[in-house]
Amino acid sequence: MTTARRRSYGVKGAPYAFLLPATTLFTLFFALPIGYAVYLSFRKVHVSGLGLGSGARKEVWAGLENYTDALTDNELIDGALRVLGYGCIVVPVMLGLALLFALMLDSDKVRFAPFTRLAIFLPYAIPGVVAALMWGFLYLPDVSPFYYLLEKLHMPQPNLLDGGPLYLAMANIAVWGGTGFNMIVIYTSLRAIPAEVYEAAKLDGATPLQIALRIKIPMVAPSLVLTFFFSIIATLQVFNEPTTLKPLTNSLPLTWSPLMNVYQDAFRKGDIYQAAAEAVIIALATLVLSFGFLRAANRRQKQEAAR
Repeated sequence: MTTARRRSYGVKGAPYAFLLPATTLFTLFFALPIGYAVYLSFRKVHVSGLGLGSGARKEVWAGLENYTDALTDNELIDGALRVLGYGCIVVPVMLGLALLFALMLDSDKVRFAPFTRLAIFLPYAIPGVVAALMWGFLYLPDVSPFYYLLEKLHMPQPNLLDGGPLYLAMANIAVWGGTGFNMIVIYTSLRAIPAEVYEAAKLDGATPLQIALRIKIPMVAPSLVLTFFFSIIATLQVFNEPTTLKPLTNSLPLTWSPLMNVYQDAFRKGDIYQAAAEAVIIALATLVLSFGFLRAANRRQKQEAAR
């Protein structure tokens, strides 16, 4: 083989060599676990007699039995409905605040922009469990300074860890922690808009509010779609907040969210096969909702571009 041919093979194989570490990690820690979960979802344990002896318990093919049980599980369905209500609060409020903060930071009149940007983003750097635990103690009447001030001012002291306010309490944790990340994504998109666009709008007599509504927001629509996509996934996978707040209140069931129900089935009941089927269903629901929204958003953008 000539030297030139060896060099040609080396150049062609270089991209695959660079991709090999990422491909290996993806296969070992993402593709294989998903495949194993799918495999377990079609299996179950068959118990013979009293379940004693070496051959009394064996793994057998279950078909769609685990999926049928999961789809008729009232706890899983109730958890999905609770997460739906939780998401209806979290996603609009979080993205609305993120867009508002990004527009304010992009204004020419804003002061201390680097510090303000860091202050808004900082809660995102705090781990979710730590944030939920911190807010949980702030919600407890016995230790919260807010309840102490309300008592001194002779004002009502709502119980945020019981009933309807519980949704608002958990939504507040998610909004507090996720707004900064979404704000950075939208703000970065705003900074990429050419200054000539704003100058032309100002020459036409547009006010700052008109520029924000008619120029900035439409031009950062792809970033809004992206943040909405991430927010949907995070909402459907909510686990840290309710799990961390559970020891602080009796109003939170152990199966408050679908992922909590999966955890209970896998580690408390020991039924990893049922839990695997539930996890696959949740993953498919997340995939369908996310890509369904992306497809609808892309179709709308194409229609607007055609006009």
